Amino acid sequence: MGDKTTASEQHSREETADLLQALASQLRGEGTADVTVGNKVVTLTPSETVEYEITVEERSPMLGRRREEISISLEWGVETES
Repeated sequence: MGDKTTASEQHSREETADLLQALASQLRGEGTADVTVGNKVVTLTPSETVEYEITVEERSPMLGRRREEISISLEWGVETES
């Protein structure tokens, strides 16, 4: 069974960009990547090849205002030591 850690927070555009840049910095280079999820740090082991998926959803309002959402998914296989 796998572990799943999630967090949902609101930030300014500037803070959100900083969080995305921090994630990108961790993915660069070699070795592990320490990713902050809420108040927890998860250490990941990205491979050289990463599956990247981006989805943009634009929703018309039924009530209230129009909404837009971006979902980004990154996935890779983890090498196991023998």
